[in-house]
Amino acid sequence: MKYIWIQLLLMVGTGVLVLAFVRRWDAAHTRAWKRMAFFAFVLANVYAVLRPEDVTWVANKLGVGRGTDLVLYLLVVAMAFMTLNTFMRFRSLEKKLTDLARTVAVNDGQRVNDDRFADEAALRVDPEQVLPR
Repeated sequence: MKYIWIQLLLMVGTGVLVLAFVRRWDAAHTRAWKRMAFFAFVLANVYAVLRPEDVTWVANKLGVGRGTDLVLYLLVVAMAFMTLNTFMRFRSLEKKLTDLARTVAVNDGQRVNDDRFADEAALRVDPEQVLPR
């Protein structure tokens, strides 16, 4: 009962996180495995906040001294995954943007050439049309 304020604060933070995720559910275009991983994370977070002794017990079984150390190690791995995922997504977007810019440049060049050749063809006069027979 002595940890009620920090538990309440952490639960409110988790609720805000869930609310933000659910509000952007359709706009996020997240894959199903990301949604399931998020909800597993939320459930683990709620359980860890309500039962911190269990996290310490799991940490001891895994050979880690404290539950907070175990949580820190897991957060480092999760942060590395998020960084790599974001990097790969940016690389993909940069490639798509480059391909799009090239396509637009080629199409604009083709349109300019078509307009120029159409103007030159209009300036050319057919001799048979000018001189009567």
